[in-house]
Amino acid sequence: MRALIQRVSSARVIVDGTIAGEIGNGLLVFVCAMKGDTEKESEWLARKIVNLRIFRDDADRMNRSVVDVGGSALIVSQFTLAAETKGNRPGFSTAAPPDEGKRLYEDFSAKVAALGVAVANGVFGADMRVELANDGPVTIWLDMASG
Repeated sequence: MRALIQRVSSARVIVDGTIAGEIGNGLLVFVCAMKGDTEKESEWLARKIVNLRIFRDDADRMNRSVVDVGGSALIVSQFTLAAETKGNRPGFSTAAPPDEGKRLYEDFSAKVAALGVAVANGVFGADMRVELANDGPVTIWLDMASG
């Protein structure tokens, strides 16, 4: 699985003019299941993100996790994280098929919540508008290879 994580002071997802998910302080997590991914990758990614120390401590250093600061996570499915860009038109053949992608997306969200983080979600497969206030800015790319 791959994820693009942004530390935010607020974020929301709008689908068909309606807010589908919204958080205040926390993490906006764009996530993509890749072909061959299983619950093992979902578990690894959830633990990595929940424990990632990217929030400021009292000395203004990135030394606290989303759990430490009582933050939330807005988790949004984004198959375009699997983009292959050898040419000018991206390909997405390395993304998991939609049924597997949805299952792993839901599994990942449930695992983040089970680790003590309040979770809001986008709508899998929907055309979504994402609004955010990136805090820092702090943006981090994660996948199994970058562990």
